[in-house]
Amino acid sequence: MHAPADFLDLNHTQHGILFPANEPVWAALTKIVSYLDFRLQREMRCIIPQGAYIGEDVFIDEGTTIEPGAVIKGPAWIGKNCMIRAGCYIRENVIVGNACVLGNSCEFKNCVIFDHCEVPHYNYVGDSILGYKAHLGAGVVLSNVRLDRGEVTVADAKKTYPTGMRKFGAVIGDHAEIGCNSVINPGTLIGRRSIVYPLSSFGGVLPADSILKTRQQQVVVKRSV
Repeated sequence: MHAPADFLDLNHTQHGILFPANEPVWAALTKIVSYLDFRLQREMRCIIPQGAYIGEDVFIDEGTTIEPGAVIKGPAWIGKNCMIRAGCYIRENVIVGNACVLGNSCEFKNCVIFDHCEVPHYNYVGDSILGYKAHLGAGVVLSNVRLDRGEVTVADAKKTYPTGMRKFGAVIGDHAEIGCNSVINPGTLIGRRSIVYPLSSFGGVLPADSILKTRQQQVVVKRSV
């Protein structure tokens, strides 16, 4: 259930080993640290301009453009022909595919981004996976921590699945579109080619080829203290 192949085309990443077929798609997030520790070698195959900060454990492939003001702390692996714009903040344990756009005032942490993904304006991507040609509109936040700091679970129409993780944002499937200023809540899975309208707040599992046009029903309850 919720296997990588349900959401992602592994032909569009160099890092398919992170996604065993017999594990849920989100399990890849627990493997990023050890994977980069084993495979990453520091190398700059592109021009690094003055004003950009690049940490020690960073690999950047050829054809990628780094603009002044970008910060890449590392460990990080960035593919070919990407655009890393001014003000982009790439923190620890980030894997970026080929021909991706990582934009101004965007923050990335412990995530896997597939080829041709676009995250161009004011986005937060924490403990998340973005599929091939996925796109986040301006201001989209992939929230990765519950307000009660408890274990993040994944809930579909049939069952709630424990993840064993305190930090897990979302899996955004191939070709999915998330509209501007939407908040995707912890433990969310968005199916391939699905569309989330702007200003949405969504948590759970959105099946492939779906359109979320309105916000989820809001229920007000009294919180026990």
